[in-house]
Amino acid sequence: MGASFWIKRYLMAALPLFAILAAVEWFAGRTAPADFGSAALWAAVAAALFVGSAYRRSRKAIVCPACEGTAPRPKK
Repeated sequence: MGASFWIKRYLMAALPLFAILAAVEWFAGRTAPADFGSAALWAAVAAALFVGSAYRRSRKAIVCPACEGTAPRPKK
C-alpha cells in the first residue's frame, strides 16, 4: 500500500469528521472562524490517530477483526 492509499484514507477520515464537528459548532450557534478552525484541527488530529494506528497494524501485519476488509493479511 503506497502513499496515495494512506493519503486517501486520511482524507476519507478527516473530511467527514470536519463536516460533523463544524455542523455541531454551527448548530450550537458558534460560527466564528476560530470555532471552525478548532473543528479542522480536531478532525486532523483524530484522522491522523486513526490512520496512524491502521498504518502500524498494516506494517506489523496485525489482523484486526473490525478492519477485516482493510488490513492486509499476514504473508505465509
